[in-house]
Amino acid sequence: MHGGVCMAKKLVIVESPAKAKTIGKILGRSYKVLASVGHIRDLPKSTLGIDIENNFEPKYINIRGKGPVINELRKEAKKADKIYLATDPDREGEAISWHLAHILKIDLNDKVRVEFNEVTKDAVKNAIKNPRILNLDLIDAQQARRVLDRLVGYKISPLLWKKIRKGLSAGRVQSVATKLICDREEEIDEFIPEEYWSIIALLKKEKEEFEAKFTGKLVNKKEEKIELKCKEDVDRVICDLDKENFIVNNVKKGNRKRNPYAPYTTSTLQQDASSRLGFTTKKTMSVAQQLYEGIDLGKEGTVGLITYMRTDSTRISQGAIDLSKTYIIETFGKEFSNGGKTYGGKKKKGSQDAHEAIRPTGILRIPKEVKAFLSKDQFKLYNLIWNRLIASQMSPANYETISVDILSNNYIFKGTGSKLIFSGFLKVYSNMDDKDKDMKIPSLEKGDKLILKDINENQHFTQAPPRFTESSLIKTLEELGIGRPSTYAPTIGTILARNYVVLENKSFFPTELGILVNDLLTEYFDLIINEEFTAELENQLDDVEEGKYDWKKVVKDFYGDFNKELIKAEEEIDKIEIKDEITDEICEKCGRNLVVKTGRYGKFMACPGYPECKNTKPIIETIDVKCPKCEGEIIKKKSKKGRIFYGCSKYPECDFVSWDEPVNKKCPNCKGYMVIKRTKKGTTIKCINKECGYIEKENNK
Repeated sequence: MHGGVCMAKKLVIVESPAKAKTIGKILGRSYKVLASVGHIRDLPKSTLGIDIENNFEPKYINIRGKGPVINELRKEAKKADKIYLATDPDREGEAISWHLAHILKIDLNDKVRVEFNEVTKDAVKNAIKNPRILNLDLIDAQQARRVLDRLVGYKISPLLWKKIRKGLSAGRVQSVATKLICDREEEIDEFIPEEYWSIIALLKKEKEEFEAKFTGKLVNKKEEKIELKCKEDVDRVICDLDKENFIVNNVKKGNRKRNPYAPYTTSTLQQDASSRLGFTTKKTMSVAQQLYEGIDLGKEGTVGLITYMRTDSTRISQGAIDLSKTYIIETFGKEFSNGGKTYGGKKKKGSQDAHEAIRPTGILRIPKEVKAFLSKDQFKLYNLIWNRLIASQMSPANYETISVDILSNNYIFKGTGSKLIFSGFLKVYSNMDDKDKDMKIPSLEKGDKLILKDINENQHFTQAPPRFTESSLIKTLEELGIGRPSTYAPTIGTILARNYVVLENKSFFPTELGILVNDLLTEYFDLIINEEFTAELENQLDDVEEGKYDWKKVVKDFYGDFNKELIKAEEEIDKIEIKDEITDEICEKCGRNLVVKTGRYGKFMACPGYPECKNTKPIIETIDVKCPKCEGEIIKKKSKKGRIFYGCSKYPECDFVSWDEPVNKKCPNCKGYMVIKRTKKGTTIKCINKECGYIEKENNK
């Protein structure tokens, strides 16, 4: 909040105290900036809060605990000559402003709504100069989403409580996300690997002075594609080859351009932050919110470093394009600029194109220059966003390519190679796997004779589809048109919190409970679980936002069919009993066998006599390694944030702890303990003593 010596004449209301602080500094003493701290009105928690008989009229109430905030807003509103509602520039932000207008008795025809895509001096002051009336279409779209989600949640959840167990829930987007994960697991379970083989020839140009070897892969026999399904097929081909006669049959040289990526949308930022930085979607949005709302940059003051982080658009302003172009030419040279690419194109239905893409608010605010003012995570995300924007305005990368067909007794081997001749946008932004994997092929011409140095036969098996990661799940939801930028992080958070899925080694696995709930919803609630229907409903909400459709009609059409499914499910579903896994551990308080339960932080053992007996115990997972401090057992533990670590079973007497998995082996150099280090490059065993630095390859895991 911001205040001054003289009484404020104008009141500005935002959602967040951090944003209020930044805007207060920008606008100065003649404005008072207050935060609503999110929503102030909502549907009641204890009841449905929707009058189904009265055309689905929602019954909003003031949120419990918001009394002091509401009183302060009312008090300051009475004093103010002018009120501005400056909540976030999206459906939800518009709805919060609408609720504020109701609380403060503001006429909906008054121009009170101000909207800015970035928390910077120019953007905020320009928005204050150009207020508008509230957009009722946006508000209706948000109301429709809220009412639909409430109907689904408050109608199905009691059924799940009655038929399965208390505490369960269902939601439009979360149920589809759970279904995708369950369906993928079923695909993996049913997948039958098929054997296939490949033949790779290691070749060298005849009379070549240097040992410039390259490989060619068998692809065809004459014009027909060759399939090697077993070892016998391979043996037959190798016998048939003329090993003394490998001839270059065709050489094709060319160029390949690789275009830069568009600037970030919410979805692509979440995907990239997950794969590159290891951030969860929740963490990405939390850190992005901090960067958007404002960072104190010392002499420059507090300023928002990025534009609004909930957007489907890849469009960027002409000013950002021009500044990027100047920076690129001055830093890298004119040849690295693409002249200013807009990325507007044809916007997809429902995209929030009034917003820009996620970009730095100050293009010349280079990451390393503001690093001292940022936390480690803030810097990582800002650096990612800044690099992506600059790269989007750079020239394509250019590769010189070569493709060679090699003939031996009618068998055709193909070798390919490429060489990066101009880095373009890769100068600032490249994928982690962008290293040139193609080999270097010597200068060859048709008719050149080659020498076969070796031939390798490799057995392969077709692979099951991979499990979803946070990144790939978001990408799939977006491709299917399910959910919108603001829904991905809470959706993933909900299905994890409900224990419908677990995240292990960055991949989603459905739990037994998740599969059970998904099976029930799939059988009885096709409207909720159906990907196409859910996507079509999103399109209808977009039509409401554009003023083409009445929001209550969307709800009414949905509820008619949904209610029929609900009645049928109530009648047909029998009580499903989930039996707890019984352990050999005996409860020391009452003598019963403890059972396995699942809580917020994973599985634990509990007495089945609850609530009479409330005894619980952690499930201890040992790794068969002795504690290097006291010879106790090393056990696997999980932090409150879900991260695995290793500690001594004799805690608190022994305080040994390690993020890396210890091994039963002492360092041959310093006799310190060693741990397993797993990276994308492979697995090593490393001495924990940094001064020693002993490392060895780990072959058994």
